[in-house]
Amino acid sequence: SRVSAPGDDHEAQFGEFPWMVAVLRKEKHDGIDLSVYTCGGSLIHPQVVLTAAHCMADVGKEYKARVGEWDVQTKAEIYPHQDRNVTTIIVHPEYKRNPLLYDLALLILDSPVTIMGNVDVVCLPDKNQLVDNNLSCVSGGWGTKGKFYNLLQKVELPIVDTESCQTRLHTSLGTQYQLHESFLCAGGDPGKDRCRTDFGSPLVCQFPEKKDKYFQAGILSWALACSESSVPAMYSSLVKAVDWIDKIMIDNNFSTSVYKN
Repeated sequence: SRVSAPGDDHEAQFGEFPWMVAVLRKEKHDGIDLSVYTCGGSLIHPQVVLTAAHCMADVGKEYKARVGEWDVQTKAEIYPHQDRNVTTIIVHPEYKRNPLLYDLALLILDSPVTIMGNVDVVCLPDKNQLVDNNLSCVSGGWGTKGKFYNLLQKVELPIVDTESCQTRLHTSLGTQYQLHESFLCAGGDPGKDRCRTDFGSPLVCQFPEKKDKYFQAGILSWALACSESSVPAMYSSLVKAVDWIDKIMIDNNFSTSVYKN
């Protein structure tokens, strides 16, 4: 409900995407502990983050989730960001790396984050939610056009129907390529595609019947190019995955009501 009016692109307002998560990989260089930005993600429960499975491919690495981040260059913000260690990574059972399929993972945190002005959970769709080009959608992240930005960025993205998306993909991948049902397409307008640096980031769309409320429709999985391309980016469809998410949440004693609209 905090997302600004569609068309107001570029820099997000503080707290505009309270569900946005920065997934950080722990590294050590010359005895100094570092946190390296790996991917985006979304907060679906105070103790659970949703991201792309391929982002967590570095076996043996340790990760943490940062919520409430906005300007990465300063801590002088209205509310502070919060860091939590990732204790468990649960990858979708049908995930495949090549070609990418069911590119989803749930990250269990060591303790719940505190819901506040810049931190909140995102709504998820039910399995019957229609996601089509009549919806108004937007995505956020710290990288666009191949650059890394200090301030959280946002961009309005149109949903592209499967037939049109596949036609555009054929230009680059050949006419034999078939888009898997686990994906949905968005973007493809000049200057409005998410870039590779934002894998794992959520695509959120307005509920048709609730114009002031948003749900997460997808997770950025892969793209052929950045904003210079007319080819849409591929998002793992949450409509196709919400039953699995529900099951994992229940199996781990987490409530699903927090992300139900």
